Amino acid sequence: MMRRPTRSRLLVVHLLVAALFLVLLGRLWQVQILDGDRYARMAADNHTRRTVIPAVRGEIVDARGRPLARNRAAVRVTVDRAALDRLPDRGRAVLGRLADLLGRPREEIAGRLRVCGPGVDEPCRDGVPYEPVPVADGVSERVALRLMERRHELPGVRVEPRPVREYPRGTLAAHLLGYLAPGSSGAGRGGAEATGRDGLEAHYEADLSGRAGSREIVVDSGGRAVRTVREQAPVPGATLVTSIDARVQAVVEKALKKAAGRAAGRGGAAGTGAAVVMDARTGRVVALAGYPAYDPSVWTGGIREADYKRLTSPAHGLPLISRAVQGQWPPASTWKIVSTAAAARAGYPLDGRYDCSGSYRIGDRSFRNFGGRNLGGMDLHRALVVSCDTIFYRFAYRMWLKDEDARRPADPMQRMARAFGFGVRTGVDLPGEAAGRVPDRTWKRTTWEDTRKRMCADARTGYPSVARTDPRRAAYLKAIAKENCRHGYLWTAGDAANFSIGQGDVLVTPLQLARAYAALANGGTLFSPRVGRAVVGRDGRVLREITPPVTGRLPVPGKTLAYIRRALADVPRSGTAAPAFAGFPLDKVPVAGKTGTAEAYGAADTSWFASFAPADDPRLVVVVVVSEGGAGAEAAAPAAREIWSGIYGLEGKRAALPGGKPPAGLPKTAGYQVSRDQEGFPRPRTTGRLRS
Repeated sequence: MMRRPTRSRLLVVHLLVAALFLVLLGRLWQVQILDGDRYARMAADNHTRRTVIPAVRGEIVDARGRPLARNRAAVRVTVDRAALDRLPDRGRAVLGRLADLLGRPREEIAGRLRVCGPGVDEPCRDGVPYEPVPVADGVSERVALRLMERRHELPGVRVEPRPVREYPRGTLAAHLLGYLAPGSSGAGRGGAEATGRDGLEAHYEADLSGRAGSREIVVDSGGRAVRTVREQAPVPGATLVTSIDARVQAVVEKALKKAAGRAAGRGGAAGTGAAVVMDARTGRVVALAGYPAYDPSVWTGGIREADYKRLTSPAHGLPLISRAVQGQWPPASTWKIVSTAAAARAGYPLDGRYDCSGSYRIGDRSFRNFGGRNLGGMDLHRALVVSCDTIFYRFAYRMWLKDEDARRPADPMQRMARAFGFGVRTGVDLPGEAAGRVPDRTWKRTTWEDTRKRMCADARTGYPSVARTDPRRAAYLKAIAKENCRHGYLWTAGDAANFSIGQGDVLVTPLQLARAYAALANGGTLFSPRVGRAVVGRDGRVLREITPPVTGRLPVPGKTLAYIRRALADVPRSGTAAPAFAGFPLDKVPVAGKTGTAEAYGAADTSWFASFAPADDPRLVVVVVVSEGGAGAEAAAPAAREIWSGIYGLEGKRAALPGGKPPAGLPKTAGYQVSRDQEGFPRPRTTGRLRS
């Protein structure tokens, strides 16, 4: 027989149940009353999405207001990676259908969604969750309509009108302008938006990009937008006015392409080179080109892998490299302006009599004049005109002997080279600039310490892979390695001799050489070159003017500089450049310059010509280099002649820069304003245009 629970036990149960109800009620009161607002906000946040509204990018124009880079309206197709990841097959079927509709390989579309990371090769993009990724720009209206009709089969795919970057002059000034590529999420731009990755587009990114806006929207459980909570309008980018003259740039690129083509035809590796036109009085860059070039629009909407491989392929001449600021070559005899200034500073009279013998012996080695010519006695004026080497060998050897006995070597030629701005970056407003090289005792020892182990190994084993195809070159390389293994730390008299004529381990960029010749031409002022001229707001206000800074003064008397300028004026008339300038109207535009022929074992010579004009009142500097182009008078000097003719309108050409005078002021502008068309697409509307 069961016993009934006692009253005390029932009371305990009732109390427990009541306590549980009280705890539950307390918790409900805390959630709904005390923390109600916080949980409401969290619930709302779960259904709020923030999107970036890109700003309209500013234009890049030349010195007369002609557009070099601008925007155009185009249809863009984007893919939401997060939406694809939620699909059972992670979006493979969607990408396949999209590729068919766009008429492109599926691998290409998938490649544009590839997130950068360890083991992931370029091209790729920084990963930013929930940001749509552009996979096609400039889609035709017919294709866009087909995509919109089948959008139920393409979840995560959007078709929208957007501004895209346009380079209306094709490959013109490609290395100057740079390109856009998908960037990081920094600067409030959003990971899907393109940012400047090279050239002016990169250096002036903050000015050109403007400031992105944002929009917060509430979405339902299906991810559909319900309403806009908050919106901040974007601030359009400013216009960058440059000192580049588009017509001069076109003349330079045409002449450079022709010269490089001739070099390739004569057996040059790939036909490469560079050219610079600079205003000697202001330090502004008027034109800057490298060959081969490329069309920056290839990056618009994401570059294809095949195009990227071509741009970075040595077989195609590495078109992505801006050789005017990144290419480095021995300057050869163009360097003799430095050696002449150093010799004069060391006490050698400019008008003294010096023997230009066919060769000059230093130790157990004979250093030959170019071509082995014995030209007899002459002063330094004539030495520059005919480009005598042996006179400068003598100067270098005597200076080296003095330094060998000194506790602290003076290194007069190295000091003068650095005073001319060599061995350091010019500071130009372009990214990736090379510094060149001014070798000396310290550099030689440091390099030897870093490479000694490898050189000694090469001295023992030789170069078997080279020997199979070129035994003579292999033997030469082995002898060099053997000598460097033992005494590679010594700065020898031979090093000094090579240095004096711009050979050996000396390296310069074309822009460095142009800056040095500008300092020679203007009387000694060394500028840090600038391509940008001013940043102009959409309302026409000049936000910032850009002035090339003065970085130094040449430690050379004015009479010495004038002496060198007079000597260089005779080079195209009766010197080494005379064959290239035969028939040129030097009476109308007297060009002064210096040829250079840089020798390299196993390769054709590099051709240089550095010049300025008018010789009696210098304004512009033109420097041309053609890799494996032969002697200076064979490739670079003819190209420079064509550039000078194009600038001044000589020899039947139209003047690209009448009178050779860049514009003194900025092009006038009434500014820009941003409007929106019926589809909400932001377009720049010109209320006034840049004009000269």
